[in-house]
Amino acid sequence: MTKVRCEWCIGQDIYEKYHDEEWGDPVYEDQHLYELLLLESFQAGLNWLTILKKREQFREAFDEFDYHKISKYTQKDVSRLLNNEEIVRHRGKIEASITNAKGFIKIQEEYDSFSKYIWGYVSKEPILNSFSKLNQVPSQTEMSQSISGDLRKRGFKFLGPTTIYAFMQASGMVNDHLTYCFKHKKSV
Repeated sequence: MTKVRCEWCIGQDIYEKYHDEEWGDPVYEDQHLYELLLLESFQAGLNWLTILKKREQFREAFDEFDYHKISKYTQKDVSRLLNNEEIVRHRGKIEASITNAKGFIKIQEEYDSFSKYIWGYVSKEPILNSFSKLNQVPSQTEMSQSISGDLRKRGFKFLGPTTIYAFMQASGMVNDHLTYCFKHKKSV
């Protein structure tokens, strides 16, 4: 039987694999949540396919997304990353990944985990939306604005409401699989 997928991923093998195996599945593990935050912040202003194709290079360049290591990066590390042609080289986003790693750790200290903090916005349960067309899916919501605003107050960078909404979708906080998609109700 053929799987019916959300229209945004059809025709690109890498998108279909990401859609089928990850996108919208609830993520509660802090290391994975930081990975998604970092990748979404680098995606800002770019096509997600660009980031997805370079994901393994990002993983290698950013120490397996170990936020403890990243929080201790120095200007030498920033220079190393700016010279890495395998990733998106953007000084502001690289420096933001360091700032955000430090903020991530502070949130962990305050809430015992980043997961408790971020999933608290949705009472620990994914929100199931019921959109039947791609153009119905919002690019941001009041909740993504609220999360983004709180993170900004905490010093986070490159995580505006649109980026946070994409993070919410990727981490499964919001299930925005279209109603005809085989994953629409699966992760809830």
